[in-house]
Amino acid sequence: MFIQTETTPNEDSLKFIPGVEVMSAGSAEFLDTRSALASPLAIRLFGIEGVKAVFYGPDFVTVSKDSENPWAVIKPEVYSTLMEFFTSQQPLFRSEEDRENAGPQDTKILDTDSETVAMIKELLDTRVRPAIMEDGGDIEYRGFSDEGIVKLKLKGSCRGCDSSAVTLKTGIERMLMHYVPEVQGVEQVLDQEEEIALDEFSKFEERLAKKQKKEKTGMEQYMSV
Repeated sequence: MFIQTETTPNEDSLKFIPGVEVMSAGSAEFLDTRSALASPLAIRLFGIEGVKAVFYGPDFVTVSKDSENPWAVIKPEVYSTLMEFFTSQQPLFRSEEDRENAGPQDTKILDTDSETVAMIKELLDTRVRPAIMEDGGDIEYRGFSDEGIVKLKLKGSCRGCDSSAVTLKTGIERMLMHYVPEVQGVEQVLDQEEEIALDEFSKFEERLAKKQKKEKTGMEQYMSV
């Protein structure tokens, strides 16, 4: 078996392509060891130091790591784990119930969906999802507000990626507004952990800006003496 890798827009996520089918339909994401218990492969990948998330696509596995551990150390272990698992031909999930729960049901069109929501879901499933999966990620539909805002959650390599906001605004939002006049915009839904991380990063940037401003002021005063 020859496993290929592809980079993603997120430097802490790599897309591993084993050359065999991974998910026959849908996708699955594991963000901690508890959720990974549903899949023997996911729980093994979480056993590798530095791995913080695992995502299954149709024919790939995206592995995301923390910033402290380099790919040079993690990648060989991921290769070995994937090789061993797929050559053994073990089932990806422990039970059919785990498999059904893992796949996204978000874009399944329901009888209760309005014509607008049904059209949004169809576009997300047929146009947006395949394109995002090319980068090792996925999207999850979280709702459509009365104000015309489509709420989406980014998964896989797109989670925490610096270019995710650009993807939402210039790509997904523009397309949805073009095909569905009722759509007024797209909004990203964040987990509590993501909100905390973004808040801490904003505070860090603010402290850094203040420090740079202070140093600049001090230098100007020194130069004027």
